[in-house]
Amino acid sequence: AVLAAAVRGVLDRDDDYAGPGKPPCDWDDPAAREALVDELVKDALAALAAVDGQELAGPAGEAAALALVAGQDVEAGGDGVFRIARKTARDRVISTVDTQARHGHKSRSRRFDGYKAHLSVDPDLELIDEVTAAAANTPDRDAVAGLLGEHAGSDDKPDVVGDSAYGDAATRADLQEQGFTVTAKCPPARNAAGRYAKDQFTVDLDAGTVTCPAGNTTPIVAAARCGRASFRPWCGACPLRTACTASARGRTIAIHPHEAVLQAARAAQRDPAWQEPYKADRPGVERKISHFTRRAWSGRKARTRGLARIATDLDTRAGALNWARLAVLGLHHDHTGCARR
Repeated sequence: AVLAAAVRGVLDRDDDYAGPGKPPCDWDDPAAREALVDELVKDALAALAAVDGQELAGPAGEAAALALVAGQDVEAGGDGVFRIARKTARDRVISTVDTQARHGHKSRSRRFDGYKAHLSVDPDLELIDEVTAAAANTPDRDAVAGLLGEHAGSDDKPDVVGDSAYGDAATRADLQEQGFTVTAKCPPARNAAGRYAKDQFTVDLDAGTVTCPAGNTTPIVAAARCGRASFRPWCGACPLRTACTASARGRTIAIHPHEAVLQAARAAQRDPAWQEPYKADRPGVERKISHFTRRAWSGRKARTRGLARIATDLDTRAGALNWARLAVLGLHHDHTGCARR
């Protein structure tokens, strides 16, 4: 009762907040909607300030969490009025009961909420080496260190084979510096408008130059994040201009800080000797991922809340699958211990 009175005393709206559903408002009037949002946000901020430092439990704690989550969807304008934000908050909390869950997406049209599971698999034995959990919005490359496990600190480095999500230039460079051999697809350079892609330009890192399809050569100029090669002096009179760029300032090629790593990766994956082992290993790994997500383990649904519990559940799944696989491989127990037939 004391806490309720303290909260009620700081609210400005003439509303007891006891009724279900939306507050009364002329929803067809944009100004009325905007005023309502501003009033609700300011009341919510005042209520949170009133309970700051208090130990909240039950419905009071849930209400405070809900106010914090809803606050991600509004922003204050220059006039001090709160409005619905026309954007998604960075690292947006999506749940009041599982505050570590996040929005994720496989593509623009395929989205999901919660967490990601990352697996590393021995392709010969089809055993799961490591499994890690991460929030759904965590880049896949951030899981690489956890998937390598004890191999990162050992002298015997295994070959690392992965899909393109784990094969960005910075990750490749880091793994190669640690002594790993990386086999992962490097997406080809594309031009969304169908014009000349970057791969059709000759990038000579030793000479520090780039040559365009028309035969013009320009130096690479260092920039804050990456180098740049501008063909502006030639683009105006170039007969290939329409097939190259629509920019009035001419074509500019960006040079990645790890451009040498990307060039080597794209050249290697065109070699049949690279493609054959990659195609041979991939089906076994995909099959193990399918086993991991099968319906007997709740499919792709998380069975717990919180990153720590999710990770424990993933370890349990991986252990059970490995025991089943070891039985298929002929592992048995006798008076001498575990042995393989």
